[in-house]
Amino acid sequence: MFNWYVLNKLTYSSVSLSAPRVNVGIVNGREAKPHSRPYMVSVQTKEHHMCGGFLISDRFVMTAAHCRNNSPVLTVVLGAHDLRKKSENSVRFTVDSYHQHPDFTMESFHNDILLLKLEKKVQLNDNIKWISIPAKEGDIEAGSVCSIAGWGLLETNGKRSDHLMETNVTVMNNMECESKWGKDDFSTSQMMCVYGNGGSCDGDSGGPLVCGDTAVGVTSFGDPDLCNSLKLPEVYIKIAAYIPWIKKITGNVN
Repeated sequence: MFNWYVLNKLTYSSVSLSAPRVNVGIVNGREAKPHSRPYMVSVQTKEHHMCGGFLISDRFVMTAAHCRNNSPVLTVVLGAHDLRKKSENSVRFTVDSYHQHPDFTMESFHNDILLLKLEKKVQLNDNIKWISIPAKEGDIEAGSVCSIAGWGLLETNGKRSDHLMETNVTVMNNMECESKWGKDDFSTSQMMCVYGNGGSCDGDSGGPLVCGDTAVGVTSFGDPDLCNSLKLPEVYIKIAAYIPWIKKITGNVN
């Protein structure tokens, strides 16, 4: 399995063909209506966007564990739409503590989930709200139409978007996804994948897969060579598989 630390040292175009790619942007998407996804978080290092994330309570942000590799100190920006604008009442928070899943390792994408406890409680408003996560374990039915959003690249090796982008995606049958990725890379119990006209790209890692009003997945990895690949679909960590661990860290959120 490919080592994320090495990936952070390389340009995306130089990653070996066998290495799954860290997701970062929305391809073939549309600009989201400003603040229509008030749970969205920009996870940043040195005040530069690196990953997506989402607010699951007034104290915790969920993102992907690999987002912290090579970046031990993160801050989060809440309530943003255009990351260049300081005037839209977005708020930057420092992270009080990092809670990476204990079984996540740099060698694989399994258990690629991270909880960020913020320095203080978030003051919720029209632009900043948390999103529900599943209350119990269970799968999303294949064929369900869901959505993703992020500030990642607009095309493979392309430019990043300063504005939040979004697109609809369809949940793929888990056994079909396993057949495309293989059992070493894809875990049917921990992961799910989607397909569609649009999809994630570099910089969208850690953002939510949203079905209805619930965040059901965390953007994790995809084809190393092509964003929104038909051959290797985008993979998301299945939040429902981690409910006991999440509750242990956060208390009973929501």
